[in-house]
Amino acid sequence: MIIVPVKDGENIERALKKFKRKFEKTGVVKELRSRQQFDKPSVKKRLKMERAIYVQRLRDAEE
Repeated sequence: MIIVPVKDGENIERALKKFKRKFEKTGVVKELRSRQQFDKPSVKKRLKMERAIYVQRLRDAEE
């Protein structure tokens, strides 16, 4: 259960923004989407490798 403490006089949009951020960090939606269809282990591994290569290139570009 996600709890977002709201201070007196705090804007409701700000509280909603905090809630959305916390909810996204839990990864519920991401997991739900991944369970919608079956991915072969080889496909998961390939996607993971592609992401790792992409992140590595981004880090190299910063230097």
